[in-house]
Amino acid sequence: MRMKTQVMTFNISNSFEEWANNFDSHREIQAAAGMTPLFRGPHESDPQKVCVVLQIEDEEKVGAFMAENEAAILDSGHLLETTESNTYL
Repeated sequence: MRMKTQVMTFNISNSFEEWANNFDSHREIQAAAGMTPLFRGPHESDPQKVCVVLQIEDEEKVGAFMAENEAAILDSGHLLETTESNTYL
């Protein structure tokens, strides 16, 4: 199966460090959903804007992961309504 690369940007309601600690604590369930984080970082001039680059197996699995873990994602400070996502082959 060919892996895809997903680039997501979104805003957070807390500090990048708080958000990143939460994001990093979910590596096992991310891996189980076929998601491998390649990069995560704040925008250079706006610390409330985050970029995440993932290698993914399947966009449907990522969607299911987001739906199943919505409460934890919201608790991390991720403002879901600001999410923009693009997938590349």
